Parts: sequence; structure tokens; C-alpha cells
Amino acid sequence: MISEKTYSEKVPLTHRKKFAQFFTPEPIAQIMVNWLLGNDSVSTLLEPAFGVGVFSRLLLNSQKGVQITGFDVDPVIFEIAKENFNDFSNVNLLLEDYLFNDWDNKYDAVVCNPPYFKFHDYQNRRALEEIKKKLKINLSGFTNVYTLFLLKSIYQLNENGRAAYIVPSEFLNSNYGKYVKEYLLTSNTLRHIIIFDFKQNVFDDALTTSAIILLAKDKNDKQICFSIINNIRQLDEISTIINVYPDTIGKNIINKEVLNPNIKWRAYYQKQQSQEYKNLSPFKDMAKVVRGIATGANDYFTFNNKKAKKYSINEDFLLPCITKSKDVDKPFFTSETFERLKKENANTYLFDAGKKVTDENVLHYIDMGLQAGIHQKYLTSKRNPWYLLENRPPAPIWVGVFNRNGIKFVRNEAGISNLTAFHCIYPVNNLFNNIGIDLLFAYLLTDIAKQIFNDNRREYGDGLKKFEPNDLNNALMLDLSILDKQTKKSILNLYAQYRESIINNVENIEFIESINEVLKKVYKK
Repeated sequence: MISEKTYSEKVPLTHRKKFAQFFTPEPIAQIMVNWLLGNDSVSTLLEPAFGVGVFSRLLLNSQKGVQITGFDVDPVIFEIAKENFNDFSNVNLLLEDYLFNDWDNKYDAVVCNPPYFKFHDYQNRRALEEIKKKLKINLSGFTNVYTLFLLKSIYQLNENGRAAYIVPSEFLNSNYGKYVKEYLLTSNTLRHIIIFDFKQNVFDDALTTSAIILLAKDKNDKQICFSIINNIRQLDEISTIINVYPDTIGKNIINKEVLNPNIKWRAYYQKQQSQEYKNLSPFKDMAKVVRGIATGANDYFTFNNKKAKKYSINEDFLLPCITKSKDVDKPFFTSETFERLKKENANTYLFDAGKKVTDENVLHYIDMGLQAGIHQKYLTSKRNPWYLLENRPPAPIWVGVFNRNGIKFVRNEAGISNLTAFHCIYPVNNLFNNIGIDLLFAYLLTDIAKQIFNDNRREYGDGLKKFEPNDLNNALMLDLSILDKQTKKSILNLYAQYRESIINNVENIEFIESINEVLKKVYKK
């Protein structure tokens, strides 16, 4: 029998990524199978994304007579799976897309590690419409395909049936996950969510934090258990919880009616840093966060001095812009820094022809774009004219989209634009009078600010964290308007000294630590 390890060694990574094949480690697969076997009357099993068949292999070790139905869309892995289970007449494998087949059948057990695609790598509009029509539920257009597998499987559970899914945990803390969580609750099947917080990935090739979702179609639907697993040894704790079901044990047992699908569910299984502070207000009351400029074709629109000279594009048609996060290595981005990047021939401009074009060199470059099909790309095809940039004024503060070592804020003193490597932060109008941008930025540099923002983060494997604009808009912050004049003056003085240390390339973090302590005295509960 060809194992997942052997398959991964023989089949190129490009092929496995094409079909989103990331295999479940056997110790974790065994936990999931044990959950299914907690139902004494398992006679039928569904594997919607069969792969090489790790779950069926483990289940057949205990229940040889179970009738198994498996689906897969990859002809390569399908032939290997058929060979693996050739001697089992009770295993029926189908080379079909699970999402569009088998709606009329019900099963005692469902187990799955569904495909996970980045949103733009999978055209899921048809699949979305199929699930919405069959289940009569709302779904966001950004809903990932792995959750569609989950929703369909819940629909196909027999009475007293059980299901176990291992999926990326991002839906627990994303906007599109709202509708998925709603269905989990209204279907009365959710029993346990196990979140992996390993230092390394559960899947060798997949950059994602994973979660096991355990479901049951029984009457024990009053409480939901949340568990966090930090290392493989803690799987024994999960085994104990499964073995005593329907009794509930564990630290995070939540009454179902308390669960709110509209919020990030991290609040139910991780301590919220904001709870340590008083006098909080929504960040959107202080500032608005929007994404940076999206060109739709960065290679075409980004310019450096060398490229501008090559195509004879005058600076009048070039918008000063930061195009890559790596070009910003300090919390203060000055005009001097921008001039240095220009001299280093970094991409520091965007092609900005405007609506009325008469310059011959600009017209020639536009024609080059037409010949290259740039006007037919997704974003450019929606603009009129296609080469017109988004209207996004330079933001006084930038914030990094992805991070591993803490959220990154930058004071844009140079007053230039930015691409989507950063989000734009625009203080609300009355902030200029009541608080001031420097006071806001001084706060954003502190550990307090970063810890509170982390309550609203999205988390991926390998320590990667992400913030979408609304993650920040809807986050909390200390209400700086309650500070007295003397405290504000003290903070701004420390901030000025910190800025000077950065400009002089002798960063002194003690000034930020002092601001942190000043704020703790005022806001700490």
C-alpha cells in the first residue's frame, strides 16, 4: 500500500499544490477516526477528499465491514488509491467533484481533510451557488472551498452520525467565516474545535494554522468545547475528551447560546489582551484604515529611475510610491530615505498618466500596455481608462499587512503613496485638533497597542499573522482623548527622543518602553 509519504516523494510538489494535497499526519488522523468510532453503529463512511486514504485505512483496522464512499478529482492520486484498496469490495471510489455529486445520500460518519486553495486560485462561484441553493444559506463570495466541503458534509450526516474535519482555522476569525459559524450553530452539530498552535506547521507544505472540527448529529448540543494544542504530546488530552463524550471536560467549555458567529472566535479560546485595560474605544473612531493602491499589474505600473529613463517618462507622470515592504526598515519614513531608495534604483514610482494624455512618450507606454494585454487584467479591466490609478491620497501612517514579529507601523513623513504591502491609516478630522498624529503614532509604537490589535489578527502557520483593514478598524485602542495635557506632553517628549534615536541610527527602545509605562498607569485595570 502506497503511503502519503511515498506519494509525496514520488509526485512533484507542483502537482500536489495544483490539487491542494496536504496530507494529515497519522496521529492526528487516528484522533479523528476515534471520534467517528465513538458512534457504535457506524455502517457507512464518506471521505469527500479521499487522497491516498489515510482515514479509511485507519478505520478499516477497527471496522472492516464499513461501507466506504470516497471522492477525488485528481486522476493520479485516484489510481493510486484504487490500487491501495483493490482488495476491499466495501470501498467505492469515485473520480468526481464531491461538491456537485452525492447530495441524496446520508452517512453515519464523514471524515475529511478538504482541499485548501487561496481564494484567487480556485473559481468557486459555481460551487458557492450550489451550496447556497441546496442548503438555503447565505455565504460570502470570499468563502473558501474547504468550508463548502464542511457544510455539505454536515447536511449529509445521518441521525446520530459523526463527522471530523481538519481545516485551516482562518474561518474562525475571518469575515466570510460568519456564515459558516452560523450554520455550525443552527445545524446543532458542532461539539468540539481543536486549534493547533504549533511552532511548526501541521502540514509540511501548507502555510496554515489548522483546526479539527468534531461534529455529531445527536442531542448533546448545549455546550461547545474549545482546545488549543501547542505540541503533539497534548493529543492525549484530546483523546481523553473524546473518550468521555458526551460528558464534557476541559478548560474552555462554552454554552452554545453564548457563541456569537459575528465575532472572531479567538475570544473563546485565547485570552484577550484588551480585557486588561479600561477606557477603550474602537480604532475606527480615531482613524480609518484602507488598503494601499492596487495596480492590478505591478510589473507594468512600477518604475525606478532606470526604467523612467529607458521609456523617457517625465516625473510629472510618475507618482512617488513605496512598492515593497522590505524598502521600509524603520518606523519613520523620511524624504531622505526616499531619496536614498531612488539612488539605489528601487521601484519608487507608479506610472500615473492621468485622464488627459498628450505626452508622446506616455502615449507610447500606454500603447505598450495595450499590446501586452495589461488592459484586460482583472483590476485594470474595471477602470476607465484602464491605466488610471486608484484615488488614494498619501496616508500619514502605514501599517504592514503581514508580520511574524509584531505588527509594523510606519510614520510616513515623506508624504508619498504606497502599494498593498501596507494599509493606509487616515486619522479622522477631529483627531488633528484633539489628539494629533504624533500622539497617535506614539501610542501605535507601544506594546500595549500591538497586544490589543493582536486580539483581532488573522493567523496562519509558521508564525505568520495578517491584518485586513477591517480587522484594524474594528479593533480596540486606548481612548487617548482622556489624557491630560501634562501626560500628552510627557508622551510626545519621549516620542521625539525616540524619533531622534532612529534618525541617528542609534535606536533607543527605552523611550517607547517609557511611553508604555505611562499608559499603563492611566489605563491598566
